[in-house]
Amino acid sequence: MLTIGLIKEGKIPADNRVALTPAQCKWIQQHFPHVKIIVQQCDHRCFTNKEYERAGISLLQDVSDCDILLGIKEVPVEQLIADKTYLFFSHTKKLQPNNQQLFKTIINKKITLIDYECLEHDDGQRIIGFGFFAGVVGAHNGMMAYGNRTGYFKLGRVFESKDYRQLIHTYFGVRLPNVKVAVTGSGRVAHGVVEVMNLMGVTEVEPDEYLEKKFTYPVYVLLKGADLYTHRESKTYGRNDFHQYPEMYRSRFLPYTRCTDILMNGVYWSEHAPRLFEVNDIDDSFSIETIADITDDLNGSVPINLGDQSITDPVYGVDRITHKKTAPYLKSSIDVMAVGNLPNELPRDASRYFGEQLIKFVLEDLIKGGSAIIDKATLVKKGQITTTYLYMKEYGGL
Repeated sequence: MLTIGLIKEGKIPADNRVALTPAQCKWIQQHFPHVKIIVQQCDHRCFTNKEYERAGISLLQDVSDCDILLGIKEVPVEQLIADKTYLFFSHTKKLQPNNQQLFKTIINKKITLIDYECLEHDDGQRIIGFGFFAGVVGAHNGMMAYGNRTGYFKLGRVFESKDYRQLIHTYFGVRLPNVKVAVTGSGRVAHGVVEVMNLMGVTEVEPDEYLEKKFTYPVYVLLKGADLYTHRESKTYGRNDFHQYPEMYRSRFLPYTRCTDILMNGVYWSEHAPRLFEVNDIDDSFSIETIADITDDLNGSVPINLGDQSITDPVYGVDRITHKKTAPYLKSSIDVMAVGNLPNELPRDASRYFGEQLIKFVLEDLIKGGSAIIDKATLVKKGQITTTYLYMKEYGGL
């Protein structure tokens, strides 16, 4: 019998999402009789203990007898159980300083770490994640911030809606001004943003039209890799080449800063990749008033991302001259929406979507004991850094 445990989220503030919903746990136990799922008791999940109990799932306080442990966010080091296999978002593969001790402890406790972020199809596309609902919530919050700033329209908070279906109904009757929105990215985040743009009645236009024309209705442009970056020498764009040698590319986004009202940023960023613009590009011609930095990298693709806000207080201002943080909605500032756990505003929908991808593409291989996809996503195996991630040895204290 293989035992899979859903662990209680220990990171503060506590995340309310889950890797598997009660219905999904029930389905797994029905279709894989040799698999038993244990849920660690928790009072702050978006699905209650009783909902799991009604689905026939066992609840325990102690999950140390489980073979595989599924979480969402980083596990606090004092809660890590030695010699176990964990799946969660560790946020370590970029050598993030704040999670270095977590990575060292995983090695010291001879843990096997499979990172959701590293589960990829053969073409490099991420298999599972919360990106779509991050895009939905981020787009809503970006539009909400612009409405609050200008007074042209009013949107409520996402978490005030019971679910995504109810959220959609809040868009009926919202009349937007002739706003121009630039959406960056080609992954799940961008798909979520585009979904909200369409639901709000914002019309998609081509990049050349967006740059050259004025419109009498709200429009958005979707800018993917080739629209955003070009090789410094060959003046071309190749997706694989860009991800391998991002320092060889420069940004093509600057013309959009002069005709855009709202930027919805959904691009993946690494420290060697070009930013969409630089701080010194913010001058009198810089027309962007609101930025929803959904991918949320501190000083990343959006250089005036000055750090995370909370779900309850998602927006701050950045002064156009001093580039210091201010209160939101000041005429002298650009508003930035930057929140690291956006899907928590629609946790039940986001968890259901996440669990579906986990079941479709990962679960069976995980139960069988592995696959090429799982191996590639395994940062540490029984305390040993795997070949793909040997660049992390110094980070892991080895």
